[in-house]
Amino acid sequence: QVRLVESGGGLVQPGGSLKLSCAAAEGNVEGHIMAWYRQGPGLPRELIATITYMGTPTYGNSMKGRVTISRDNTENTIALEMNSLTSEDTATYICNDFDVRSGASYWGRGTQVTVSS
Repeated sequence: QVRLVESGGGLVQPGGSLKLSCAAAEGNVEGHIMAWYRQGPGLPRELIATITYMGTPTYGNSMKGRVTISRDNTENTIALEMNSLTSEDTATYICNDFDVRSGASYWGRGTQVTVSS
């Protein structure tokens, strides 16, 4: 069982930047793929980026070119740096952990990002 806790969300002005963090507060994420998703109001959940245990990133189309995902295995955390934010980026940003061996998938509760002037 893995428990994920996101942080770093908040209110940011259009054009601004924000860095989100996700910590595996419980459980072992060694070898797992971790990811960031987001879900806007009335919209389906969409993939932003994934990162392997070795640190190889893959980016979805939704924020490609404006985000960087990173991972710190010593702290069991991943981060998402977001730039050039617009109102369309307003959403709940959710961390995911995927155990490739068991197929188990774990979700955090999310952190709210609001882009508004």
